[in-house]
Amino acid sequence: MNSFLKPLSFTLIFVSSLFFFNQLNGQNWDINLLKQINPSNPNSSTWKNISSTSEPLCVAAPIGMFAVSLINHDQNLKKYSFQLAESIVITAAISEVMKVTINRDRPFVKYPLDVFPNQIDETGKSMPSAHTALAFTTATSIYLAYPKWYVALPAFTWATAVGYSRLYLGQHYPSDVIIGAIVGGGSAYLTNWLNKKFIEKKKTKMVKAPA
Repeated sequence: MNSFLKPLSFTLIFVSSLFFFNQLNGQNWDINLLKQINPSNPNSSTWKNISSTSEPLCVAAPIGMFAVSLINHDQNLKKYSFQLAESIVITAAISEVMKVTINRDRPFVKYPLDVFPNQIDETGKSMPSAHTALAFTTATSIYLAYPKWYVALPAFTWATAVGYSRLYLGQHYPSDVIIGAIVGGGSAYLTNWLNKKFIEKKKTKMVKAPA
């Protein structure tokens, strides 16, 4: 029962986030906080580089985990490499559906005199931040595979830095980043629960089945 509560709680948070989006969209805190973080000339190579790591690392992580699992003959790690890949696909799908459904313009489009993007060729919709969602689904999946503080700390520090970089670069509102983190983390927990509930349970039944 407890294994069901974590993905369920994330799902409820996700649905609640959608329900309260209109209220969030109309509040000044979102743009005011962004204006404090986003400078008039966001040209820091550090934040640009951190932002650009989201997609490559979310692809490299499951491939790397799978390669190590083959080298070490680690079936458990192999399972988590597939699980991470699944969570990335789910995260990307949910993010895209939300972007189309919510249809929120980028902050520099709505506030051209207040928000200064590092580039204006990112024409996709704003809610949620897909960079942040992918970073958090990667970090959460890695933590589920290695539930140690020395794994969680760098993984979630990186994911949080990706989220902050999207604000610094003027590409997203704070609420975009928050929802992106929820979508990413929630997708990782949901994938983990689905695998335990259905795939692993099916394998156990097959092993116990009489010859």
